[in-house]
Amino acid sequence: MHEAKRLLRSAADPTLLPSAHGVATPRAYRCRCGRQVFFRNSRCLACEAALGYVPSRCALYPMQAAAEPDTWQISLDGTQPPAVYRRCANFATAAACNWLIEPEEGGGSTLCRACRLNRTIPNLSQGRNRAHWLCLERAKRRLVSQLIGLGLPVASKVSEDRERGLAYDFLSNQPGQPRIMTGHALGVITINLEEADDVVRERTRVDMGEPYRTLLGHLRHEIGHYYWARLIARTEWQAPCRRLFGDERKDYALALQTHYERGPPADWRQRFVSAYASVHPCEDWAESWAHYLHLRDSLDTAASFGMEPQRVEGEADAFGVADLWRPRASGAQAFLDMLHRWVRLTGAMNEMSRAMGQHDFYPFVLPPPAVAKLRFIHCTVTGFPGGPPHRKGSP
Repeated sequence: MHEAKRLLRSAADPTLLPSAHGVATPRAYRCRCGRQVFFRNSRCLACEAALGYVPSRCALYPMQAAAEPDTWQISLDGTQPPAVYRRCANFATAAACNWLIEPEEGGGSTLCRACRLNRTIPNLSQGRNRAHWLCLERAKRRLVSQLIGLGLPVASKVSEDRERGLAYDFLSNQPGQPRIMTGHALGVITINLEEADDVVRERTRVDMGEPYRTLLGHLRHEIGHYYWARLIARTEWQAPCRRLFGDERKDYALALQTHYERGPPADWRQRFVSAYASVHPCEDWAESWAHYLHLRDSLDTAASFGMEPQRVEGEADAFGVADLWRPRASGAQAFLDMLHRWVRLTGAMNEMSRAMGQHDFYPFVLPPPAVAKLRFIHCTVTGFPGGPPHRKGSP
């Protein structure tokens, strides 16, 4: 029902480009003046209109001042009476948040849905922390907008759901203290602030022999751990998940030590989406989850801008329905079609990146076992078959 209502609303939304209608997380928008505007914009460069992102509508809107001070209405809003919004308090901070607080969120909240997830922010009086925080928040807003668009539960552990909610700690290494480790524990995702430093992050990527390392990639990986605990653990999804990914009760510390001492297994490319996925079933899940979010957001972005991967010339389709988890279940062919659009898109985008002398857009090759895992994750996200625990039902 949630998805149907959102798609119905987007189909008549004048701020979205026509190609973005019906996309889970639209990424292409227009100002009231007709100029194209983008997800992170807070002002139209053509007509100077104020812009704000409405999470429940998954869209960026031109705004006009409402009757009360510091309140706004959507310029293109056809509802009567027009809804009244407030800017997130982090609009005026280094985070430069362009999200809006929606009427149903009440007058007590000063932070938007994304910023309410923060439990600890960097010390903004130190060095480049302001610039690093901005990078972190931009990546987090991209992630959270996608989670909302996919209909996944997103609630703050700080102020909304202390038991099952989500929170972020953005922390820096301190002299004489243990190194801050990026990771997830009990709904709290910790990110070492140095990951927002391009020089440090690239040096780490090279030193660790990784083909890909980005802030957004970190956030998508760690949120995978959170959703395993939220959607899979102690539910009817756990048994099939173990059969596909392995038993998460395996000794994690020993598995990690073995990985760093011996490296990944020689055949990891035939079984896993990445070398790190071979470390432990928990990391296989998180890496596969991150790749699924890469896939969905990239395809949504391409569709929003009218790019049609199905028209891209390339190799014959690499996978068949037999490669999928539960291949005879309904929806298998639709997922396979989506996967092949992704393969064609990434092939073309890799060549575009090489044309600019950049690293490959998607430096991975999907083996059939990884495809089966992506299909399983797709089923938990979309609620098929039966729906993940937050939508009732069983796999």
